[in-house]
Amino acid sequence: MTTALDTTAGLEVTPVSGSLGAEVRGIDLRKVAAEDVDTILGLVAEHLVLFFPDQHLTPDEHIAFGRHFGKLEAHPNLSFDAERPEFFELRAEGGAGGVADEWHSDLTCQDEPSIFAIVHMKKCPSVGGDTLWANMYKAYDELSQPMKDLCEGLTALHDASPHGHPERMAVHPIVRVHPITGRKSLFVNEHFTRRIVELSPEESDALLPLLTRHATRERFSVRYRWSEGTIAMWDNRCTQHNVLNDFEGERILQRVTVMGDHPEAAASSDYKPFASEVSAKVWRNKPVIDYLRSRN
Repeated sequence: MTTALDTTAGLEVTPVSGSLGAEVRGIDLRKVAAEDVDTILGLVAEHLVLFFPDQHLTPDEHIAFGRHFGKLEAHPNLSFDAERPEFFELRAEGGAGGVADEWHSDLTCQDEPSIFAIVHMKKCPSVGGDTLWANMYKAYDELSQPMKDLCEGLTALHDASPHGHPERMAVHPIVRVHPITGRKSLFVNEHFTRRIVELSPEESDALLPLLTRHATRERFSVRYRWSEGTIAMWDNRCTQHNVLNDFEGERILQRVTVMGDHPEAAASSDYKPFASEVSAKVWRNKPVIDYLRSRN
């Protein structure tokens, strides 16, 4: 892990925790060249989330920076009546409004979830409103071997219920392989993940909360104190994040979202979905049944 100055790229790269995250200075994100894109991608692969203080990008500059890393998309579940569909703003006052205060990886309710999120802290409260990120490589690595073996054969149903669209569903492996690093990571979160597909509802209710709690242990995480003008960029394939809703005053965060890839399972499996309809508990299986029918 880089600990001070990255002399190859001429950047000052300072880790901000033992698990993930680094501040990067010495680059103007308004003037990114092809070699800078490669350097940033390498740093994201190493640190998972990057913070670029004192950037103060305009919306158009923010969008242009995001497009270096892939296709940008509007938020599929939320409408902000924005002039630029691929750019949106989350405003909160005194903890009320656009506050993502539940652990999640962005848009896992879609078949091809977000690869990267790039956000600009436009205005932050004087106290509070920090964001936490957790390292899902470490979350996977610290599972016991029997639990790894079980989870690598399972998938989970994710939906957009938090955004008022429970009918928008996707199924993803619980353990995915990063397409660039080849590392395995845990891929469930409390915000979007509803059910482990191959388990009964009771079994899923026992295992899924265990995994989502495990994924956000303090030793896997970083807590970042924002300053206005900071740009953060993170890899949604191997992290999840959560905003601390503990602030007064106004908090304005602007975001573009780089989409998307299809999560690759860490292992193949012969397990079948548990979707029995012969029970008074059929309502608990209905989301899985509906998803499977929609794919037939």
